[in-house]
Parts: sequence; C-alpha cells; structure tokens
Amino acid sequence: MTREPDEDLNDPEKQLAQLPGHSSRSRLERILRRGEFAITAELNPPDSADPYEVYERGSIFDGWVDGINATDGSGANCHMSSVGICALLTRVGYAPIMQISCRDRNRIAIQGDVLGAAAIGVNNVLCLTGDGVQAGDQPGAKPVFDLDCMSLLETIRIMRDEGRFLSGRKITDPPRLFLGAAINPFAPPHEFRALRLKKKIEAGAQFVQSQYCYDIPMLKEYMKHVTDMGLHEKCFIMIGVGPLASARTARWMRSNVPGVHIPDSIIERLEGAENQKEEGKRLCIDLMREIRDIPGVSGIHVMAYRQEEFVSEIVHESGVLAGRKPWRREPDLGDGAIIEAAEKKAEILAAANEDTGVAPETVESP
Repeated sequence: MTREPDEDLNDPEKQLAQLPGHSSRSRLERILRRGEFAITAELNPPDSADPYEVYERGSIFDGWVDGINATDGSGANCHMSSVGICALLTRVGYAPIMQISCRDRNRIAIQGDVLGAAAIGVNNVLCLTGDGVQAGDQPGAKPVFDLDCMSLLETIRIMRDEGRFLSGRKITDPPRLFLGAAINPFAPPHEFRALRLKKKIEAGAQFVQSQYCYDIPMLKEYMKHVTDMGLHEKCFIMIGVGPLASARTARWMRSNVPGVHIPDSIIERLEGAENQKEEGKRLCIDLMREIRDIPGVSGIHVMAYRQEEFVSEIVHESGVLAGRKPWRREPDLGDGAIIEAAEKKAEILAAANEDTGVAPETVESP
C-alpha cells in the first residue's frame, strides 16, 4: 500500500515514504529540503543500562527539535552506545542522528553497524573521525582509526548509492541514509575551513553541524567563503550553539575543549551579569537570532550539556522556528511511566540550578 508522504507521522512503527530526490525517509532531510530552518539537539548519553534514562532525556526535546544526536563515545569517554540510544529513540518515534566515530571500530564493524542502524529505523548518520583516546578517561585503550571522516562518508555513500560493501560484495537492500559530518569554522587555519567542507561534500556529506559558535563576525567570514564557493547549495549547514553556565565554564572550555573559540567579550558579558547562568541562556538566544539571518545557514544544532532542560525555552525565546512546530510524540496508554519519570527528571534538573564547571564534550577534534 502506498502512503501519503506525511501520513502516520505520529506512529513510530510506520516509516515515512521516501520522496523523489531524497536519499532517505528522514524528517530532518524533508524539512531542510523544503527550505525550512531546522533545529537539532544533542542528547547527553547515560552511563547506565536503564532505557528509561534515554526516554527521559529524549522527552525534554519533544516538540522542539527535528533530530536528536546520539553521540558515539564523544571526548573518548565511554557511555551508552550511539546505536543503542538510536534503537531506543526510534522505538518511541524520535528521529535520531547516529554519530559514528572511527576511533573504536574498523571498517568491517562500521559497515555492519550502518546496516543494523538502518534496519532499526535510523535515517541520519553523522560521520566523525573521533577524538584520540588520550582525551578520555581510558587513555590506555587501543585506537583503531581504520577510516577517517572522509573515508567513512565515502564508505556509507557507496553502500547507499552503489549497493555494495567496500569489498565489492552486493548489499541486497541498501541503507537509505541522510549523511552528515562535523565542521569547525573557528579553528585555524581559518582560510582552509571552507575547502575542508568542500572535500567533505565531495565525499558524501549532505548536511553538517558545526562546533560551538560564540564569534558571529568569524562565522560570517566563514559563511562568505562558503557561499562564494556555492557550497551552501550542495550541503545544509547547521551551526552549533550552547548556553554557557558561567564565565568560569567559558574559560575552562576555551582552555580545555579542542576547537572551541570564545572571545573575551563573551566572558566579560557573563562576568558582568548578576545571574551568569541566566545570562548564558540569553547569550545563546541572541546568538541564535543572529545566526538565523546569516546567508547560507540552514539550521542550528543546540548542545546544552547538562542544561538540556533549557532547550525548549531557548528555542522558543529565540523565535528561529518562526511559528513552525517540530514533530511531537503523541503519548499512548503505555507511556505513563515514561512521562512520569521524565517529568520528575525535568524537575530535578531545573532545581539543580548550579554551576558544575564541567564543559560539554567536543563534537569534532580540530
């Protein structure tokens, strides 16, 4: 039976039809190809085998984002796996973006994970080289790096478009995936960054998410190079933002998180605020509004590490969705425990209003 393209959006058991010119059944791909401004967010993975922790964290974003990133050992630290998180998110209808890092698995394992992810309903994949093991809390681990982000993009593109493994063996039902990568416009050498984006597009990237942006003039300069090269017409560019808990957190991130650039003016603004956490949220909102108007930008990626409960407020106050309502899960009679646990978790997070001084793990090494 042929379904209408937007039928059964609230039924996690039913996939959207793949539209002509699309490479996947992804809601995120549909929104971006319609020319609408998209929002994605990053889920802080639990150090737990409890599935309800994933449901709780995912429910915070419900109705406010178009995709939820499931990180893959970001910062070279162990958490619940990205494929495990995606399996749980797709079970209840959310649209995950599965991150794949090349650090921990070789090409055989990664190709198998790609097929498995597509089989459970994952439609979006973000390809990363990954942080080195020395960045994490198990520096004695053996790194793999059989592939890097470029060759990983090429590998999945070959699987999808040519229906074969790297060995040449045929795939009977190829994965239908919307392929992404990470970018960092703020890491030197700055003049090389647009060229690197071009290489990722040639390798297969259809959308990209950037490292945190706290420097609008630097972003505008980068986007000018991107648009001059016409790259925004070949790839959807989403810019990363996140609320800073305090000036102390900002200084720590600038010194310790690879690729994060935070100007002195941002730290001075936080230091001058009576309530630094509130000012950090206001700063994030202001940045989103400015980014929304930069030519060539297709969306925003929100990384609110340990401040996920504020994402809905930040997105709403920024007005970047211009009245559009992202997909919202319709609860059923079996959802009572999940909803109750999520509400309790949100109350705890909101009440915890304290500065931990811990920074988010990086999206991509420079």
